[in-house]
Amino acid sequence: MNVYHINDIATLIKDNPYVGRGIVIGKTPDGTHNVVAYFIMGRSENSRNRVFVENGEEVIIHPFDASKVEDPSLIIYSPIRKYQNNLIVTNGDQTDTIYEGLEQGKCFAKSLRSRQFEPDFPNFTPRISGMVTFDKGDFTYQMSILKSVDAEGSACTRQTFEYPAVNGLGHFIHTYVTDGNPIPTFVGEPERVACEDDIDQFATKLWCALNANNKISLYVRYTNVLTGEISNVMINKNN
Repeated sequence: MNVYHINDIATLIKDNPYVGRGIVIGKTPDGTHNVVAYFIMGRSENSRNRVFVENGEEVIIHPFDASKVEDPSLIIYSPIRKYQNNLIVTNGDQTDTIYEGLEQGKCFAKSLRSRQFEPDFPNFTPRISGMVTFDKGDFTYQMSILKSVDAEGSACTRQTFEYPAVNGLGHFIHTYVTDGNPIPTFVGEPERVACEDDIDQFATKLWCALNANNKISLYVRYTNVLTGEISNVMINKNN
């Protein structure tokens, strides 16, 4: 097994019916841009009733049809927020927890100490988070997963990963291994995936590889590490 192998993200997910929610962070092969991608999938009508909406440099999840919302607590949140030179991306309202922690002088990992996996028995959906820190024309990034230690949800396992920016390399973390009942939780380290120079090409590849029945929305942001200029691609199935 080659531990330094870089996977094609489409190959990783194209035959997987349900990887859940996913975060990709990395750097373009030419070294000019930070790459951040976030997608959501859903099996229930409540989960599928969502769209991404841009609000300045932030992204907010809104209900597509407000009259059909059953439980907003786990489906409506801001997956992407920016605090100073830090870009935060998560699969839940822990985006706000990290943001508020940074305001208080806490680091990424310490900010998440107050949170754990989602209380959606029997799945106990993991909370996945990432943060990019821009500095001196480059960046570093961290990723985290908070997941149940057992099938009863008796305690929380906390894993944090820190990465330098490497041209062409990204890391991919998602909530589930595949579909199931209960849904099996992601295991291991974030997967090494190839990033691409062209944002439209990367976004199209990722969107087309996601299961057609279960995919809901995708957001991809490229940030020029020297100028800070931002390019975005947002795709909503409910649109």
